[in-house]
Amino acid sequence: MRIVQINGGAKGSTGKIMMGIAEVARAQGHEVMCASPITTTNRDAGEDCGYYRIGTFNSRRVNVALARITGFNGCFAWIATYKLLKKIDEFKPDIIHLHNLHDSYINLPMLFSYIKRRHIATVWTLHDCWSFTGQCPHFTMVNCEKWKDGCYDCPQYKEYPPTVYDNTKRMWKLKRKWFTGVENMTIVTPSKWLAELVRKSYLKEYPVKVINNGIDLEIFKPTPCDDMKCVWGGNLNKFIVLFVSFGWSVYKGLDIIVELSKQLTDRYQIVVVGSDDKTDALLTDNVISIHRTQDQEQLAKIYSAADVFANPTREEMFGMVNIEALACGTPVVTFRTGGSPECIDAKSGIVVEKNDIEGMKNAITQICEKQLFRKSDCVNRARVFEGVKKYEEYIELYEKIG
Repeated sequence: MRIVQINGGAKGSTGKIMMGIAEVARAQGHEVMCASPITTTNRDAGEDCGYYRIGTFNSRRVNVALARITGFNGCFAWIATYKLLKKIDEFKPDIIHLHNLHDSYINLPMLFSYIKRRHIATVWTLHDCWSFTGQCPHFTMVNCEKWKDGCYDCPQYKEYPPTVYDNTKRMWKLKRKWFTGVENMTIVTPSKWLAELVRKSYLKEYPVKVINNGIDLEIFKPTPCDDMKCVWGGNLNKFIVLFVSFGWSVYKGLDIIVELSKQLTDRYQIVVVGSDDKTDALLTDNVISIHRTQDQEQLAKIYSAADVFANPTREEMFGMVNIEALACGTPVVTFRTGGSPECIDAKSGIVVEKNDIEGMKNAITQICEKQLFRKSDCVNRARVFEGVKKYEEYIELYEKIG
């Protein structure tokens, strides 16, 4: 089987998923072509980087600028898309697997017109809600449901992917026109929560399958960490409360962390990972801040050192940080937000209502002081999300629809 995958990046969380699927597919004898745009993170990657690079760095900047000015996201990049489709034609795929298509690196009407004309079986993994809104990838924070019948007067049009003025009404109609009517397309979501939203959107004509995101259990596992606990916890006398995100904001609950740092007693040490200088300026002095790290083995050590992992997120498709913590034997407390509660079960964590600071504080103290959960149960829960098994689910889907 010949498979094409297209994503907005070859790195980061969605990039790892794309490349992980490709690795497993090739190991099973399939041929795979991956394609991603040239960005600041892969600008210097050579031709042997393992994927087809869409467009040029400067053309991407021009296309992004045009989208910002006009509000027509995905309506430019004609030359880059023409060359990509020519490359796909030469490859002659049995399956096209789409991932993130937003932020102007590809011409959406050209791409979907090609898929419809060629009658190619298609899988589209939705990593957020952008595919069925006029613009935004998330809308739970603003409690917006206009996406169900047609976007307009968007309260977030200046947010990612930002535009100068609100063009969401026209873009919602255009995206509905482009994205519907594909002969053989299956939508994949990482959570049941997102799947239910898809079934309420204009994409409801397609079958929807839930394939959770997976993790590498060879990296994320209980790891010796007494040295970290001694440094953070004062010779192991403090409970370590860990928060991890790869971009802190009110959406991820930074303000909740600040409030908890004021309410928890000095028996608790809060550790925040994924911060930067801007985040540090907002945190209280009693919080330990660890700036962003790409070292996953160090991250596994940090997870293992914690007594509890807390996730005060207000917008979440699934919650990979929850699973990473569980894999390292650390129980989780999370807000009831998006797909985040789906990561845990009754033996590995507690779900509290969104924005319930008192509830989160109580859950943290109960987990730490009453030792409600066993490390082994947390690790067992994480095994459900083993990465290779999740990638194999995609291969099974390809073989079913291809």
